Order: sequence, then C-alpha cells, then structure tokens
Amino acid sequence: MQHYFINQNLTLGDQIKLPNDIAHHFVKVMRAVVGDQLELVSEKNQTLFVAKLIDADNHIVQIIENKKNNVELPVNVTIVSGLAKQSKPELIVQKATELGVHRIIFLPMQRSIVKWNQKSVKKISRLQEVAQSAAEQSHRNVIPKVDYLADWDALFQESFDQKIVAYEEVAKQGETAALVKVLQQIQPNETIVSVFGPEGGLTDTEVNKLVDHGYIAAGLGPRILRTETAPLYFLSAVSVMLELMRN
Repeated sequence: MQHYFINQNLTLGDQIKLPNDIAHHFVKVMRAVVGDQLELVSEKNQTLFVAKLIDADNHIVQIIENKKNNVELPVNVTIVSGLAKQSKPELIVQKATELGVHRIIFLPMQRSIVKWNQKSVKKISRLQEVAQSAAEQSHRNVIPKVDYLADWDALFQESFDQKIVAYEEVAKQGETAALVKVLQQIQPNETIVSVFGPEGGLTDTEVNKLVDHGYIAAGLGPRILRTETAPLYFLSAVSVMLELMRN
C-alpha cells in the first residue's frame, strides 16, 4: 500500500481531494483505480489513516480507518554528521530515515573537505526531500528534520538527554562499553544525539571540546567505519537494544 504525508488534519469519514503531487503519483504513476487504498499520515498530529479512492478523475479519497501502527523509535534520536563529499549526505539521510532517526544535522568540521556556506539552504531543501521520500518508502509516521548548523557553538546550544561522540581512537583502544551503557540507561521519549566526523574523522581538539560539553566518547566496534556507515551502525544499535531486546 502506498504511503504519503499530508499537511492537514484528518478524521474518519472525511472526503478529501489529494494534493497534486500525491494525486499524480498515486493515480497517474501507480495507476490507482476507484476502490484502491493508500495510507495517509497527517503531519499535523502524526496520525496514520487508511483512505480509499472514490473518484479517480477528481482525485477524491475517503478516510476509512485510523491505523494504530507506531513504527517510531522509542527515543528521539539526532545524528550530527560532518560535511561529506559527493552524494554521501543523501545516502546518510535516506538510510538514517529508514532506520528511524528523528533529526539529522550537518555541521562543517575541521577535516571537512567540502564547504556549503551559501549553498546550505539549497542543500538542506534537497535533503529534506530525500528524507520525505525515504519516510514514505519505509512507512514512517514522522519525516525527520534535516538541518545545517554553521559551527560547534550552534550545536552546543541544543539540549539533549544523552550525548555521544563516535570516536575511532577510543575504538582502537578497545572501548566497547560506553554506547551500551548509554542505551541501557536511556528512558522512553528521551533525546539522544551522536556526533560523527567527516572523511578523515574528528580531530582531538573537536573531541575534547565535545567531551567538555558533556558528550561521551564511544567506540562503534573494532572496525573503522566510513563517515556514511557510522551513523547507520549507531541507529541499528539503538533499534536492537531499545526495540528488539526490550520487547
């Protein structure tokens, strides 16, 4: 069943006209006919509904079911990624969305090769589209928010319950407990953030600054992960420990 986000309140029994972009994809691309069903998530209250096409020519659907299907992680997860080259930011956004991230922040770091500067608004707009597409594909109830912060000071103004920085140097030293300990103690609906370096990793200065602001340096296993792989490892660990093991 196709899954779309719609920016309006929905209630059972409503008959609504699909927005042009959804109508084009559902009716024209997917060739839906009267009686075919789709899922609509109301962005107003993050509620999932099932609707049925009742007028294909005018793109009218009727809401027929309020679907109680919570697929979101039990904690609010933010990842902070150093600016990476080529299409890596899109890959990070797409896959992190599929894995349940709530927010993605891109941040210039000392070893970032690329610079966004004035291009950041256009870049974030495109990445937000990627997030919505991935959220629809993975049947999320929430579209992750994609942001760009100009510097570390902007990040340090943000508030989180649990804070981690993925640091390969502690991983090389055999550190294995920090991530597990944080995930064992975090409570439902709390917020957690993890910072990941760009190609070349974080500098000692950056890690020390993060630690000074309450971030815990954590290893992500014994192998060195690429900048686009590390956030996905982290999100997978969150899912395993907080969804599979706690259930």
